[in-house]
Amino acid sequence: MSKRVLCFGEALIDFLCTGSDEDDGLMLPCYRQYPGGAPANAAVAVAKLGGQARFAGLVGKDTFGDFLANSLVRYGVDISLLGRHSSAPTSLAFVHLNDDGDRSFSFYRDGGADTLFDASVAEASWFENTAVLHLCSNTLTTAQSAEATLTMADRAVAAGLAVSVDVNLRHNLWQGGAACKATVMSLVHKAHVLKFAQEELEYLAGSEPQGFIQQLLDSGCKLLLITDGGNPIRAFTGKQCLTLPVPKMDVVDTTAGGDGFIGGLLHRIARDGLDTLLESETTFKDALGFAIGCGALAVSRPGAFPALPGLAEAEAFQASMGDVLHTISVDDSRLPKPCQRSW
Repeated sequence: MSKRVLCFGEALIDFLCTGSDEDDGLMLPCYRQYPGGAPANAAVAVAKLGGQARFAGLVGKDTFGDFLANSLVRYGVDISLLGRHSSAPTSLAFVHLNDDGDRSFSFYRDGGADTLFDASVAEASWFENTAVLHLCSNTLTTAQSAEATLTMADRAVAAGLAVSVDVNLRHNLWQGGAACKATVMSLVHKAHVLKFAQEELEYLAGSEPQGFIQQLLDSGCKLLLITDGGNPIRAFTGKQCLTLPVPKMDVVDTTAGGDGFIGGLLHRIARDGLDTLLESETTFKDALGFAIGCGALAVSRPGAFPALPGLAEAEAFQASMGDVLHTISVDDSRLPKPCQRSW
């Protein structure tokens, strides 16, 4: 039986711009309210695939908080660790899409409930029957939430869980408009599973990406993933370095693409265990192909929670795209050294 995935961090409202209406000579933007927040999206991704997902975090005691709690429950996420702050509001994000479906965010989060979580409330029972704790960097943007995030990671490691980190940088959430590299790296160094977007890797690694990747693999990271929009995904372990193609999709909204991908992978980690998943080339490639399919399906629909696929759809898509999803190659020019090419 699969163990649980625990996702910690922000749940917030995504107001997705769907166009505009004219009124008395003014063009008025139209926004549709969606539930979101990267860790919450990942929890829903796992739950919609039939896994056990639990979400820990804070939302406001307001109508937006009600909406998020009800939405998580709608998709089968355990919200027993979701707190309701008595005075701080639920955070909001306004999402704008360009013609290619790529998004930009405007956040309304200063003093938001999700930034005020106190990890001292976490008990040992939070980590029982749990395979992996999943985190993102957006809870590092204030001192209190950063302390809570790092404490949660430490407690998960002490309890024998794998720690998954989707770096997911949103520079406009940080004071001065740029993420603090040292703070982000304090979380990165605690992770067994790491996901970077290409631009995040470049920002944190500087001019030595190969040495940066190798250092992380040498210091405890078991699986490092680099996504790059619709370009191939690169995956690094201590045994293998792979380049995996991404199927071509009619992109509607990229908001949930990365969360769909990591959610598919978390589902397999909870089902099989991280070490077991990485034991053989077959299981590793199959899990990555499944995760890529989950992310691809998510970008073909608007929003986050509703866009994420269920298990039957994800498995059928993986089967239909079999040759594409499993065309694996090694690009030696972009790999850290030394890197084994065989299992």
